[in-house]
Amino acid sequence: MTPVHILILAAGSSSRMRGADKLMEPIADQPLIAHLAQVALATGCPVAVALPAGGGPREAALQGLPLTGLRVPRPEDGMAASLTAGLAALPRQAPVMLVLGDMPELTTADLQAMLAAQIAHPGRILRAMGQDGTPGHPVLFPPWTRPDLAGLTGDQGARAVLARHAAEITPVPLPGTHATTDLDTPEDWARWRAGRG
Repeated sequence: MTPVHILILAAGSSSRMRGADKLMEPIADQPLIAHLAQVALATGCPVAVALPAGGGPREAALQGLPLTGLRVPRPEDGMAASLTAGLAALPRQAPVMLVLGDMPELTTADLQAMLAAQIAHPGRILRAMGQDGTPGHPVLFPPWTRPDLAGLTGDQGARAVLARHAAEITPVPLPGTHATTDLDTPEDWARWRAGRG
């Protein structure tokens, strides 16, 4: 059976950070993108990271890690461009866990919970949810969803696929706000760090 592949979407522009790069924010003494990559690698799954075409600091932060860096030709076309470019480089028969690059609370245990759910429900779409029941990320897509995902456009990510196949989704609860904390602005980061202090 083809193993689950983890695809980290990290090609976006961080436009709401007003010149800063949220994926380079320090988490556990390293850039967020490197931290998240190591969280994913610790599961033992193959890991790929969708990156901006120019490489730059994000790609440099991943140097030496045993993962696949995938350059997205036109990340400005929206999240779907990162998603489709990343998926095109992965085996067609592989279940794929999509991880957003700006989620600092995700842990290896969270991703392992998703993998355990995939073993129990191999044909289902698995969507992480917060402790309060709010749908979040990551999302694990079985192979039968790949044609739908490959046809996505714009900046909606996989939302349209999730809506189309709502009856096929099994929620996977994660602790606290692990599945729902994504930080897009300097204010978001400041509030989050203050709350953890």
